[in-house]
Amino acid sequence: MFDENLGESLSIDETCLSSGEVYTFLTNKAGKGGRGTLVAVVRGTKAEDVIRVLEKIDLSKRKTVKEITLDLSSSMMIIARTVFPKALITSDRFHVQKLYYDALDDMRIAYRWMARDRENEEMKEAKAKNETYRPFRYSNGDTR
Repeated sequence: MFDENLGESLSIDETCLSSGEVYTFLTNKAGKGGRGTLVAVVRGTKAEDVIRVLEKIDLSKRKTVKEITLDLSSSMMIIARTVFPKALITSDRFHVQKLYYDALDDMRIAYRWMARDRENEEMKEAKAKNETYRPFRYSNGDTR
């Protein structure tokens, strides 16, 4: 632990190292990945264990943290709220964007299946009427 590296804006995340062990990293954003960035490394991600280690940092220092960025993990949320009571909690952009794009992709797939089902019904209707099937075309020439 390097509590001297504690700053106003922190990030907390878990990382799996090559040996398969998972660690929680607390970093100071002002360090920009260089000297003074690392605040703490804790083995594991269990909230109680990480909290126990991070609470060794003096409470008055922990109260100076204004913002902490984390993923959408409930464990990280508990850690941040408990250890840094005055900090604004921010969800990192990567995880928010991933949720957004996953939801958008689910909608796209659902609409594509609906369009295929509708096209199959139109093909059956055309066949029943002994007509040649002509797919619906939008004004720009695209089909459904």
